[in-house]
Amino acid sequence: MPDDSVTASSVDDGTVSATRRGRPRKIDTTLLQLPSLSSDDPRESADNVLMMFDALWRRLMQLDEVKQATKQQHNLKAGSIMINAELRVNKNKQIGEVPGVEVGDMFYFRIEMCLVGLNSQSMAGIDYMSAKFGNEEDPVAISVVSAGVYDNTEDDPDVLVYTGQGMSGKDDQKLERGNLALERSLLRGNPIRVIRSVKDLTCPTGKIYIYDGLYKIKESWVEKAKSGFNVFKHKLLREPGQPDGIAMWKKTEKWRENPSSRDHVILCDISYGVESKPVCLVNEVDDEKGPIQFTYTTKLNYGNLLSSMRKMQGCKCASVCLPGDNNCSCTHRNAGDLPYSASGILVSRMPILYECNGSCTCSHNCRNRVVQKGAQIHFEVFKTGDRGWGLRSWDPIRAGTFICEYAGEIIDKNSVDGEDDYIFETPPSEQNLKWNYAPELLGEHNLSDSNETPKQLPITISAKRTGNVARFMNHSCSPNVFWQPVLYDHGDEEYPHIAFFAIKHIPPMTELTYDYGQSQGNKQLGSNSGCRKSRNCLCWSRKCRGSFG
Repeated sequence: MPDDSVTASSVDDGTVSATRRGRPRKIDTTLLQLPSLSSDDPRESADNVLMMFDALWRRLMQLDEVKQATKQQHNLKAGSIMINAELRVNKNKQIGEVPGVEVGDMFYFRIEMCLVGLNSQSMAGIDYMSAKFGNEEDPVAISVVSAGVYDNTEDDPDVLVYTGQGMSGKDDQKLERGNLALERSLLRGNPIRVIRSVKDLTCPTGKIYIYDGLYKIKESWVEKAKSGFNVFKHKLLREPGQPDGIAMWKKTEKWRENPSSRDHVILCDISYGVESKPVCLVNEVDDEKGPIQFTYTTKLNYGNLLSSMRKMQGCKCASVCLPGDNNCSCTHRNAGDLPYSASGILVSRMPILYECNGSCTCSHNCRNRVVQKGAQIHFEVFKTGDRGWGLRSWDPIRAGTFICEYAGEIIDKNSVDGEDDYIFETPPSEQNLKWNYAPELLGEHNLSDSNETPKQLPITISAKRTGNVARFMNHSCSPNVFWQPVLYDHGDEEYPHIAFFAIKHIPPMTELTYDYGQSQGNKQLGSNSGCRKSRNCLCWSRKCRGSFG
């Protein structure tokens, strides 16, 4: 809030709420094994809400595909379930920053912003509340969404000319509700959260929403629109000292079109054309010219093991595997559901995922062929300040998106080079497979009741001599990426491909990290009871364990 004299109260303003048709069954969340929504870590709480929502959305979509149901608004249904179960944070409206939400955060649905308290309007662009300024009370705007519905001017990343609400094609806009709140915010000078949007035809809504930070209204006026009716215009200026929001999206869009336009580029494509999109090598930290030399490959070299591995049986689907097809053997292998959505998003984490293979009669366009097609992301390998080289993306990455496979050579654990830092091995223990999904919310069986966890696999991969971008992914105790065993070119479950998927939505230029794991027992730093040496952790997460490996 701008000062301590401002207090808030709620008003009837069209805020989203749970659907009350027929008094929906109240869910006792104390019986569910849910992630923490504790206020001790607002960021973790907000992340958990958004990840659970997205998991529900993915599962609802998967279930309806099996039923061949008509197109549903699964996002609204998932949101209603979350609200009825009181699985949301920041329920009370507030002026200024929202705990747990950071500048640059991205959202695919308006309901996601409602669940974390960023903007509580399900349809309208202006969210507002009644606030006291000394002895006076005024409705003031607290956030606006620029979604391309009105004629807003957004060329400057630090300036937004925002058009008031109301269908200007029928009548003059009226100074009421959100429009009145914006006018009063000019007088009161309170900060307003701004959510911008970018077009993305791969999304269900056709756009992605980006939280761009705090703005203040500097000027307001009325002008005649093309329709001939009067509309309100408000010039908002971005508050200084904030991290990049939409500005970073504009930069990465430019880099995707022309990688050489990126500053501090050492090499425009470290993969030398092996990847479908160039992988830029960048150093903004020091004078180091690149990582130790290696051969770039996207393949996993099994050596002599491949000849002894059993082959996978193939499905007999005519063109593509279809949801709910009881005759599809690939569906049966994956516990009765195709693992991916129609757009290639992973629905849930599995002990082992079975993709279609060379023996299958379905086409290359089958939805159950994702990992085998390779990475589809614009990557950047960059020099970090304290952890060597790291990996990030110029693209926004949706939760459940396939990122890349861990390429390299399968090696014997006993022959590991003690200086090899480019090792992948499965940790002795791992979190359960829920991936923030509570099946009880949909009346389904809880996976955790069966204690189903990824088993430790004997596979050890070295990317020291040959590898891909995965070798540059650093460890974090609070990662945004997880590993998933996948089979598609053989049937040996002990030596699967290791594919990485996004745990949550990842904005452009966010470092990609996964949890390397930690050996059981008290392992001294520098010791090597596994293949990877134990090291001090520098992830700086609130959940940091202090060491990994």
